[in-house]
Amino acid sequence: MDAKGIAAKEVTPASRKLGKREAAELVKAAKKVIVAKGKKVQTFPGGKATQQLVDALLGPTGNLRAPTVRVGTTLLVGFDESSYADVLG
Repeated sequence: MDAKGIAAKEVTPASRKLGKREAAELVKAAKKVIVAKGKKVQTFPGGKATQQLVDALLGPTGNLRAPTVRVGTTLLVGFDESSYADVLG
């Protein structure tokens, strides 16, 4: 984000554990959710926090995976360079 001159409006430290409830709230506020796990990238419609979608956002400890970035109405979870480039420009 620094390379693109983009500054975060809000930063939550990874030490603050966010679980299922917080993940569901993020999904409800999004129109599009992109989840990257390793080389696998999945795109989901936002608005409805299905069990499958919420589970995709959580890591093995049951906490929201990092990094998680909200850009407008798009939620990016995990890191995939191509997805970030598409969303951030």
